[in-house]
Amino acid sequence: FKTCPGRVLCKLPCSGEKEVDLAVRSAKAAFKIWSQMSGMERCRVMLEAARIIREQREEIATMETINNGKSIFEARVDIDISWQCLEYYAGLAGSLAGEHVQLPGGSFGYTRREPLGVCVGIGAWNYPFQIACWKSGPALACGNAMVFKPSPFTPISVVRLAEIFTEAGVPKGLFSVVQGGAATGQFLCQHPDVAKISFTGSVPTGMKIMEMAAKGIKPVTLELGGKSPLIVFSDSDLDNAVKGALMANFLTQGQVCCNGTRVFVERKILDTFTKEVVKCTQKIKIGDPLLEDTRMGALINRPHLNRVQGFIKQAKEQGAEVLCGGDLYVPDDPKLKNGYYMRPCVLGNCKDDMTCVKEEIFGPVMAILPFDTEEEVVERANATKFGLAGGVFTRDIQKAHRVVAALKAGMCFINNYNVSPVELPFGGYKSSGFGRENGRAAIEYYSQLKTVCVEMGDVESVF
Repeated sequence: FKTCPGRVLCKLPCSGEKEVDLAVRSAKAAFKIWSQMSGMERCRVMLEAARIIREQREEIATMETINNGKSIFEARVDIDISWQCLEYYAGLAGSLAGEHVQLPGGSFGYTRREPLGVCVGIGAWNYPFQIACWKSGPALACGNAMVFKPSPFTPISVVRLAEIFTEAGVPKGLFSVVQGGAATGQFLCQHPDVAKISFTGSVPTGMKIMEMAAKGIKPVTLELGGKSPLIVFSDSDLDNAVKGALMANFLTQGQVCCNGTRVFVERKILDTFTKEVVKCTQKIKIGDPLLEDTRMGALINRPHLNRVQGFIKQAKEQGAEVLCGGDLYVPDDPKLKNGYYMRPCVLGNCKDDMTCVKEEIFGPVMAILPFDTEEEVVERANATKFGLAGGVFTRDIQKAHRVVAALKAGMCFINNYNVSPVELPFGGYKSSGFGRENGRAAIEYYSQLKTVCVEMGDVESVF
């Protein structure tokens, strides 16, 4: 691989109905072996996969940068989170258990936590390798098999994950990759031997997947879009709040579903905060994502770049002020001239009813909105169909906990943003989806409970 902005990296054939069926049948056969292994046996295999990823961190991060366009600095973090995810669920694999319940007369009952079967993972293009680990980690720990479909825009790095699982010792076909777009996804969702679907992506696609899954009574986990609020109170540490706003808007070129793109700033510090955010935004180094000092790479493709630019144009037409950025960026390096680069954008004079404030842009565009009172900002923060995340910056810890308790969002941050520890559940409210990735909570979505009732005496019959 080499950096090839605006040019084709490789071509992969789409998986049709025949290939999907082959992958599912292979996963079903592997599931019979894997599900009968003890939790400790699965633990050892998953730890080996984590070790391989950790040792090959630089190689995989480089592949991910070329695959996605994000900076190598960020890609390394993604790979670290990925092996940590597998380590975490490896640790849980040996401790999965049901419970024993004593009943009258010496009788008792117990529950068994059992795997679902063949699970489907459908990933997004912003965190290709990491999302695949987030889905496969708990799935495999619980004893399931997984067929994974990456986004057709980022098909490469997940194939390496499948190779790593094979090297680590999973049964052949336990984790396999199919390539393609909507048609391939439809074949997966409708396959009769698929037990569960986990999807990360847009709301419209999530609705279609939920509809297809409903026809087969299949459980789904949906991690969808967001338009999350970031609330900055006047008593916050200003420098820290500015750093938080940058983290909440410009990671992965702003292509992050839980980004805090509606930045509500208490009016008494609005000018100071805005001035500092603009100054820091203008300093962000854009360019070749494989260079160590680059902090912002290229957007995923030309249509998406055009879409983001369209949002900025519409924002200006609706009265927003572009305080910095928003224009196309052409690096000095001639080999990068066809890359999909833009300068990170900060919008001022924003109103709640503007399109740029209501709709998910999924690009490096921050909207700043003033507020006066806590009650007011909570009401405005919740006035959205989304509910993925939210953040609060304040030195008043009581206020911080009070506000996050009032936010209708699944992932909240206090005095930080876009931190995703594997140990904590991740997921949304409302149109941002349901179900959870990460933490012990994910175990609930990749297993099912069987209840066994044991009678120690004679059956008490009513007949």
